[in-house]
Amino acid sequence: MDSSTFTNEEAKELLEAQNNIWKHTFYYLKSMALKCALQLDIPDTIHKHGKPMSLNELATSLPIHPNNIPSLDRLMRILESSNFFSKKLLEDGGYGFDLTLSSQLLRKKHPLTQAQFALTLLEQMLTDPSHHLASWFQNGAESSFHVLNGMSFWEQVSHDSKFNQRFNEAMECDSRFVTSLLVNNKSFKGIFEGIETLVDVGGGNGTTVKAITEAYPWLKCSVLDLPHVVQGLQEKASSNVKFVAGDMFEGVPPADAVLLKWMLHGWSDNDCIKILKQCREAILSKNKEGKVIIIDFVVESENDEMKSKETNTKYLFDMLLMSIFGDGKERTEHQLKNLFQQAGFSDYKINPILGLRSIIEVYP
Repeated sequence: MDSSTFTNEEAKELLEAQNNIWKHTFYYLKSMALKCALQLDIPDTIHKHGKPMSLNELATSLPIHPNNIPSLDRLMRILESSNFFSKKLLEDGGYGFDLTLSSQLLRKKHPLTQAQFALTLLEQMLTDPSHHLASWFQNGAESSFHVLNGMSFWEQVSHDSKFNQRFNEAMECDSRFVTSLLVNNKSFKGIFEGIETLVDVGGGNGTTVKAITEAYPWLKCSVLDLPHVVQGLQEKASSNVKFVAGDMFEGVPPADAVLLKWMLHGWSDNDCIKILKQCREAILSKNKEGKVIIIDFVVESENDEMKSKETNTKYLFDMLLMSIFGDGKERTEHQLKNLFQQAGFSDYKINPILGLRSIIEVYP
């Protein structure tokens, strides 16, 4: 197209297209600004102050080098535009920064804190593989994580005890958040009707089942995870929680119901079918009470006319899984249905009561 022939409308469209390119080129800096805010303890600092903080008050309270204090306003500007902080008028006529609900959840001592989750997911070990997606597409490696590190994510984690601890703490943050919402949800309580035993597959340190057993004390729960994960946890567990060392691909302890929280999305379709088959074998009651309870995303299909406001976040999380695991993915209802059928299940029900995620009951 000859630039001399541009109409005003064509020029407007070209500028909008350039703006779209630039916006997505620089979007990663929103994530880096969030990471910086957490590393500087900005949410906790404002909370400790007890009221909105002026820029000067914030600057003198943070571990910032004097030469960089003038740049704090620029950091807070992008964090405010991302709804992590809000501006409030102060008595002297100036403005101060206050917490929003999002930044409240980023306080390290908030009972439902998401701080460790965000910091862990923004570590280089998890962000660097995305730089190698093109190489992964071209060379057929297991994942772009494997392209970068020469091994799978789980192999790398097994060699990095410090990251493994941080990753487990991040998953604990999420478990605490999810179960706190679930145990107070009337719809979720009905899921346990007729169930006396539950096994949480890949349940880590037991944060999820601890909250469940506190809310429903009649339940006897088991946590299945790898030996190094559950080692020493039984000593601190309550009487109705049992930790079992094992491999979900080889067997799942018998129970009325099996819980899979954020498990299937890290595995290929074939691996998911193997896991689901082991779960089906473990279900003691094959009537309507026996089930697998899955907590995971259900992605809207490409042809779905009614995409939710959370759809783009689900797509982004799916890209993260692709970069780390390759075959790991967030699935549509149709894809999940195929997995359930191939694993021998007869029916399922999806209950979208967890924002981005749903509770999926799968029946043998």
